Amino acid sequence: MFLSGVGLGREEIRWFRELQRPTWLTFERFIPLIWTTIFICGAASATIAWNASPDRTTAWWLMAYYLGLELTTLAYTSIMCQTRCLRVGTLIGGTGLILCAMLCITVFPLSPIAAALLAPYLLWSPIGTYTTWVLGQINPSEW
Repeated sequence: MFLSGVGLGREEIRWFRELQRPTWLTFERFIPLIWTTIFICGAASATIAWNASPDRTTAWWLMAYYLGLELTTLAYTSIMCQTRCLRVGTLIGGTGLILCAMLCITVFPLSPIAAALLAPYLLWSPIGTYTTWVLGQINPSEW
C-alpha cells in the first residue's frame, strides 16, 4: 500500500493537493485509514481463500487475482498523478471495483467469509471513484 506514491515527485503531489475539491469532501483525512482497513480485509480474504482452495493450482490463480486487484488499486495514485489526468484515476477506480466484484463472486463458493471481507472495497471503491469523477468536473482542465 505504501508503494502507491513511489515515483511521485513534488510537482505531482502539488498538482493533486491544489485541485479544487467539492464542499462535501470532509472525509479526505480519513482516506488513508479507510484504505488501510480495506487492505487488511483483503489480506485476510486472500488468506482464507488460500486455505479454502481445493488445490494449490486454484489457490495460486486466486492469489494472482488478488495481486492484480491490489496492483490496480495501487496504480490509481501513481498513474493518475503522473499523468495529471482525473479521467485516468476514474477509469482505474472503476476497473478496481469491477475486478473486486468479480473476485468476490469467484471466492464466494469457496468461502463466504472471504467474499464478505471484500465488502469494504466494494463499498468504498464507488465512493472514491465518484469523488475522482467529481474532481474532474470541478477541475475540467485536469479531466
